[in-house]
Amino acid sequence: MYIVETYPIAVILCFVTMICWGSWANTQKLAEKSWRFELFYWDYVLGIVIMSLLFGLTLGSSGELGRSFIPDLLQAESKHIGNALLGGIIFNAANILVAAAISIAGMSVAFPVGIGIALVLGVIINYVATPKGDPLWLFVGVGLVMLAIVLDALAYKRKASQAMKIPTKGIALSVVGGILMALFYRFVASSMATSFEHPEAGLLTPYTAVFIFSIGVLLSNLFFNTVLMKKPFEGSPVSYSTYFKGSLKEHFTGILGGIIWCIGMAFSILAAGKAGFAISYGLGQGATLVAALWGVFIWKEFKGAENTKGLLTAMFLLFVAGIALIILAGL
Repeated sequence: MYIVETYPIAVILCFVTMICWGSWANTQKLAEKSWRFELFYWDYVLGIVIMSLLFGLTLGSSGELGRSFIPDLLQAESKHIGNALLGGIIFNAANILVAAAISIAGMSVAFPVGIGIALVLGVIINYVATPKGDPLWLFVGVGLVMLAIVLDALAYKRKASQAMKIPTKGIALSVVGGILMALFYRFVASSMATSFEHPEAGLLTPYTAVFIFSIGVLLSNLFFNTVLMKKPFEGSPVSYSTYFKGSLKEHFTGILGGIIWCIGMAFSILAAGKAGFAISYGLGQGATLVAALWGVFIWKEFKGAENTKGLLTAMFLLFVAGIALIILAGL
């Protein structure tokens, strides 16, 4: 299977993760004009499963290093399969909350608040479990990112005050989703072998872990999204029959969103072999910056808001500085 062999390549993959995790929600924004997010989400989950399987059958089954995808899947112990599945379940609960928050509050808020919280807590959790990298640079970088999150929240509060409407439900969903999002990565990491080149018996390789994780997302979605369709955060209930009436374009948009997210997940897990789980997760969750850029410059979510330019500029600068220090922590 393909394995990352140098730290610079690991950092490049982390940047790809950052772009993917910060960009997949654009497919939701495109679909929401005619397609409820609960319906979009079924296809999004299918996209994750499809891409994880493709990774396993291609990169996960080529080369001489490690253990190929199918043999690895057959030898995996149930407790490690369970950890990867649990990671998928926790992620799905978190992601549904963040996706709902995007629909209510917009990308400029839902991502910086939800995923920003996930970054801070996730880095702490993963570093305590598997300490790798300079803790000073790592946590100073995380601190700068946290300051950027605060500035983004202040900018949005200023915008919301001008509009005379503060979507507190969207912010609350972002916070809860972010806390849950901080937990899922650790369960997936704990299911994996410590050496990707020579994986221990019973433990999973990165490709198998991501695939089983995706199955956890799919199985939990049968419950989570069914409940959400009947009792949505906003709007009236929606039926399964409406899903099957969707156009090919609407279904493909959701699948594309899942594929984009899964590419980021696979690259993050692969990069962790050289960068460590804390750094890999932290860099990937720099997706907050990418999403905020989309929200501000493409979707114009702050259009017409006064006195927010300075706050947004400072937010972006702090994010860049924080990400730079997180990279430095692994050198």
